[in-house]
Amino acid sequence: MAEWLVEEGIGETRALLVENDRALAARMFWIGKECARTILVAKIVSRKAGSSRALCVSERGTEINADGLPRDASEGSQVRLIITREQIAEQGRLKRAQARYFGDDNPHIPPASVMDTGMITRRFPAGLWEEVWDAASTRTLDFPGGSIIVSTTPAMTLIDVDGEGTPRELSLAAIPSIARALQWFDLGGSIGIDFPTIPDKAGRKAVDAALGAALDDWAHERTAMNGFGFVQLVARLEGPSLLHRLSLSRTGACARMALRRAEMAQGTGRVLLISVHPALKAKLKEEWLVELTQRTGKEVRIETNPKLALEASHAQLVDQ
Repeated sequence: MAEWLVEEGIGETRALLVENDRALAARMFWIGKECARTILVAKIVSRKAGSSRALCVSERGTEINADGLPRDASEGSQVRLIITREQIAEQGRLKRAQARYFGDDNPHIPPASVMDTGMITRRFPAGLWEEVWDAASTRTLDFPGGSIIVSTTPAMTLIDVDGEGTPRELSLAAIPSIARALQWFDLGGSIGIDFPTIPDKAGRKAVDAALGAALDDWAHERTAMNGFGFVQLVARLEGPSLLHRLSLSRTGACARMALRRAEMAQGTGRVLLISVHPALKAKLKEEWLVELTQRTGKEVRIETNPKLALEASHAQLVDQ
């Protein structure tokens, strides 16, 4: 039976849906961010007369587009909101967080996230998070005869299918990897899949049917494949996916991964030596390093190596 496991890391909380030592889905939440389902108080800073929408600012300074506000909530007043979508960084801009009014007398309890309901574990089964993280980092998943590449754009996430075989054979072979990427990378919003062009209608229908079966347990809507091999999916989007984190906040994601590796370093030395690319050192907040010391009981030292890739940090216990 599949079960959500949760690692409470330094700077982030991670979740994996695991069944028979396989990762089926993943989530990543960065601590300090106002994620979906968070209930908070914010100040109205701009509201047009008669509109149910307004621009609000949280106590942390996050700008929020809020909806469903009562008529008497004027500029400068405080309102209670529930976040429906976390703010999302994009190339050259930042999409504001989205929220709706959630008054003090609201009888509804927002659904809990897997971060709240999953089983807390000190460490995921060996290799599972690394497998998911590496795939999101490279944006690539291989399958027999080909691979898919997943890319982010301001408008949508795009999945490109490439490989050998007839267009129908290649498309069918890619579907398991596409289904895995959607759940591993926690994708949502508008998603486009660029299959090879399949000239016959029967071939396109066969791929549509196989894709539908593979995505049966993933909530979404989709179009049928058009004559150019394109399929569009739409799914609920609550915040940045793993893919977005690793594409647009890469140094931050790699810094958090460096801390995870450091926390799990094996050995008996009294010093925990972390080797990172110089760009990561500035991302390793002092409070994170203090927490790492508390968790491991070791003196923490950072060394930089410009020859290391951002993703290639490593840690070891030494006696020096």
